[in-house]
Amino acid sequence: MDTYGIIGYPLGHSCSPRYFNERFQNENIDAEYLRFEIKDIQNLEHILKNNPTLKGFNVTIPHKQTILPFLDEISDEAKAIGAVNCVKVSRVNNKTKLYGYNTDMFGFRNALQSFMPVNTQKALILGNGGAAKAVRYALHTLNMETLTVSRTPRQAEEISYDALPAHLPSCHLLVNTTPLGTWPNTEDFPDIPYQLLTSDHYLFDLVYNPSETAFMKKGNAAGAHTCNGYAMWLGQAQKNWEIWRIQK
Repeated sequence: MDTYGIIGYPLGHSCSPRYFNERFQNENIDAEYLRFEIKDIQNLEHILKNNPTLKGFNVTIPHKQTILPFLDEISDEAKAIGAVNCVKVSRVNNKTKLYGYNTDMFGFRNALQSFMPVNTQKALILGNGGAAKAVRYALHTLNMETLTVSRTPRQAEEISYDALPAHLPSCHLLVNTTPLGTWPNTEDFPDIPYQLLTSDHYLFDLVYNPSETAFMKKGNAAGAHTCNGYAMWLGQAQKNWEIWRIQK
């Protein structure tokens, strides 16, 4: 039996095990998808050693960037983004090689194009982790200007949450790439001035569990349009399947 999985911490919210295991069962594929909940990326070596049938795995918070030194090869796209969320495992002649990809960008861009108006030109990205890097890359491929909203801005294209109100009139897309609001902490939300939002604003939350986050609820109350991250998650999951080339 082949093994696939996901590494990250925490993982209780992840829909990936259910999605892949149900698909394996429905398509009569002899494989399983496991959770590998690790706080320290150094534990990846133990996972690889103790799971000799591991063929591929996903990477989520907080390891999308810390995994980079462990990879033997990285796709050009993932290298440009600076983050990996999909890894293919190759074992040849007792040697294990890891190949890194970024499918977040693919999933996000497709989901976003079905949600926002085509004439949107500027976006605010809440958060600056690995997912934010994929979002920023995707937005730039759509010729959109971006500003990253961070608690500790360090670069020219980053602003503080205090500076956000001045940019809301011209930035109509807001993307939450933070884990705030993810189950079980469903009452959490990014600290932005929701009272300044209008029907011209589009809020995309990468969180998909719960299906309507506090970020979305507060946006809806202000008249903004909202979308959760399920379509993005599903798109990247399908891309992972292609990369792993799972077959009967």
